[in-house]
Amino acid sequence: MDTNNGSSTTDFILLGFSDRPQLERIISGLVFIFYIVTLVGNTTIILVSYLDAQLHTPMYFFLSNLSFLDLCYATSIVPQMLVNLWGPTRSITYGGCVLQFFFALDLGSAECLLLAVMAYDRYAAVCQPLHYTVIMHPQLCQKMVLTAWLGGLGSALILCSLTLKLPRCGHREVNNFFCEMPALIKMACVYSKVIEVVLFALGVIFLLVPLSLILISYGVITQAVMRIKSEARWRKVLNTCGSHLTVVTLFYGTVIYMYMKPQNSTSKDEGKFLSLFYTIITPTLNPLIYTLRNKDVKSVVKRTLRVEKWSVKS
Repeated sequence: MDTNNGSSTTDFILLGFSDRPQLERIISGLVFIFYIVTLVGNTTIILVSYLDAQLHTPMYFFLSNLSFLDLCYATSIVPQMLVNLWGPTRSITYGGCVLQFFFALDLGSAECLLLAVMAYDRYAAVCQPLHYTVIMHPQLCQKMVLTAWLGGLGSALILCSLTLKLPRCGHREVNNFFCEMPALIKMACVYSKVIEVVLFALGVIFLLVPLSLILISYGVITQAVMRIKSEARWRKVLNTCGSHLTVVTLFYGTVIYMYMKPQNSTSKDEGKFLSLFYTIITPTLNPLIYTLRNKDVKSVVKRTLRVEKWSVKS
């Protein structure tokens, strides 16, 4: 095999949790259940946000985009993972690995920006309620979402092109359950200072800056909430903002720990379980967090189910 760039025609081996076969069976069952919940939950949010006129607001426009991101993100990883867990081989084609790597970076980066956009939306809704519809007009919402998608695309193109150029010296084993950047970097037989610098710079842009903006937004929101005298409105604000903060904490906490640390300081098992959390668990929890804490979504779902039940009986 060519030691300069590896082989573009050779399959990669996804090791996953093969060193723990008993744990692997449990993980495969849990991943399958989580994936079904991800599909049902996120699809429900998208359909409900689209079909119900009451939910044609910026908040649910962003939420439906987040659900679509989570659907695509989980689907780019989980099916191949389950095939490898249940099948006789653990291989993935070079092309499949590249696509998985690219979409994971693209969608993950876009979600970082989208969560910051959602925090700004909550700031405008709580702190500028009288001007909210003027500030968050449809054209601005569409441009903000488009910026998040294009930002993720740009980040993925840069990191993919740099990572795939690294010489692998015949190494085929990816020490993870999907083709993720840290695992692919560790396959290389040379150290690349350029990738480390670029990864840190993009980490600041896509992780630390959005997180800082989110924290600032919620700092201002907290001050505004403290001045609210209406208990009903106060609870509604806390429910909505609390849902978003929970998602932010789960997503950013694990991703920052995984990508902003020096790559050599993360153990192989630690990296796998962190990846498992933000690729499998977080997309499952997002729709549950938003629907269980959101009365609007729950009431629309119940109303839709009642209509469907009545139509079936008729």
